[in-house]
Amino acid sequence: MLLAVDAGNTNVVFALVEGRTIKARWRIATDPRRTADEYAVWLSQLLALEGFERSAIEAVIIATVVPRALHNLQVLAQKYFGSEALIAGRAPVPWSMAIDVDEPQSLGADRAVNTIAAHALHDGDLIVIDFGTATTFDSSDYAGTYKGGIIAPGINLSLDALVSAAAKLPRIAIEAPRGNGSVIGRNTVDQMNIGIYWGYIAMIEGLVARMKAEIGRPVKVIATGGLATLFEQHTDVFDVIEPDLTIQGLAIMYQNAHIA
Repeated sequence: MLLAVDAGNTNVVFALVEGRTIKARWRIATDPRRTADEYAVWLSQLLALEGFERSAIEAVIIATVVPRALHNLQVLAQKYFGSEALIAGRAPVPWSMAIDVDEPQSLGADRAVNTIAAHALHDGDLIVIDFGTATTFDSSDYAGTYKGGIIAPGINLSLDALVSAAAKLPRIAIEAPRGNGSVIGRNTVDQMNIGIYWGYIAMIEGLVARMKAEIGRPVKVIATGGLATLFEQHTDVFDVIEPDLTIQGLAIMYQNAHIA
């Protein structure tokens, strides 16, 4: 089996993949100081709980947007899985797509992997929205060429900034507003919830509408990331939700490199 690792700014996701089937997944808070030994203790316990042997892992592939976290993940692969980790975007697993932007080298690994996975699963022009630490909107054409996108503050970052800067505002959970759907809140918590939730939906719908108008062709919108399902119930902007898009992309890149 393949151990696919997606190291983001907030969490590192580990997934066991057989072919393109995800057998198990776990996440841990991102901490560049976490050593390979610490990862190994945590991961070994989880593998055992799920009934997997460490020896079943034959290869490791990593995508990371946190450069400082990469070394310890590489040591984890070498020391505990006897494997030289493949790094998404580097030989022998380079980006299998054209990148038509001003600074191709600045494209985040997660966004590139998402685009590759999205085009393996869906045809035509695509917009991929990834709800992570930042919310990213990535545009790619029918040929699979990455054309650019948008980076916006993630909803948790927006809420953190609001609460930190306003002394009297309480910490609230991010959830769909309850009640009759009114956007005029009658208390502080409801007003915050409406502002964060409906404000974010308005941003998503507005940016997607502008992107579609600029592309000028039929576009499929794919959502990924943990909060995608939270917004799905109150907007029809998503055509499909792919919760494991980055992991799927890593599996596809590994398969392509392995076959080649």
